[in-house]
Amino acid sequence: MAMDEVTLSLNGQTYTLTKDTSTGKWKATQSAPTKSSYSQPNHKYPMALKATDQAGNVTTIDQNNSQFGDEMLLAVKEKVPPTITLLSPGSGAYLTNQSVPINFDVKDNDSGVNPDSISLQIDSGSLITTGLTKSQITGGYHCTYNATLADGEHTIKINAKDNDGNAATQRTSSFTVDTVPPELDVPTPPANLVTNQANGTVSGVTNDATSAPVTVQIKLNNVDQGAVSVGADGAFSKPVTYTEGANTVYVKSTDKAGKYSEVTINVTYDPNAPVVYSAEISPNPVDAGQPFTITAEIEDE
Repeated sequence: MAMDEVTLSLNGQTYTLTKDTSTGKWKATQSAPTKSSYSQPNHKYPMALKATDQAGNVTTIDQNNSQFGDEMLLAVKEKVPPTITLLSPGSGAYLTNQSVPINFDVKDNDSGVNPDSISLQIDSGSLITTGLTKSQITGGYHCTYNATLADGEHTIKINAKDNDGNAATQRTSSFTVDTVPPELDVPTPPANLVTNQANGTVSGVTNDATSAPVTVQIKLNNVDQGAVSVGADGAFSKPVTYTEGANTVYVKSTDKAGKYSEVTINVTYDPNAPVVYSAEISPNPVDAGQPFTITAEIEDE
């Protein structure tokens, strides 16, 4: 009896096979489902082949068929890798705490993220998989890791794959941990200076081993004195003009992490010479070799 129809059912679709006259076999060429089969039972799409002859007799084989069951399961692999979104720390960041929370998301909209493939590497250390918290979110996992890092520059690398083995583009971030404020030495003017010169100089040296270069701010009597140039060796100098009486010089050195050191110096500017109101020597004249007394009335405003 001649065949009437041969069909294949796959993923809710039915495809008709045609007979190849050169081989006598029934065949059809179709596109695979657009989604990975990973979410299917046994990670494969079940299929059913149905053959009907002209008398209406039907033979159907599916995954439960003892002879061809394995052939009725179709494995479909996706080719789109998962995505890694690094949330913190950002590349180029300066952190002021040695306790560094690392946060990132891994997502895949098809076969799904393989949680066992998610790894974190800090600097040249070994891959971190344990201690890495992975919380399920829509499409993947939100991952956190709390690292304790020494002051200095650090680089993290994050890798992951989906359940079909596609590797995500590695995500990296380089940042600096700086918990120590910059060094600041301001020898000029000296502390509690009393001067008769209105024009002075504020100068010193500052540096930060981790987050150089630093910026310097100088205020005189709470008035900002403008931009301060800091040399490669950390030296800086700024001319200032004192007002008569008490003056306060404030110097602040700030590194890239926002850590700062500050110095406050008190300066008194006195331009007025003392005034002599009276001077008397007694006795005058005085005998040779004998004592005499000088009495003077002097004020200094």
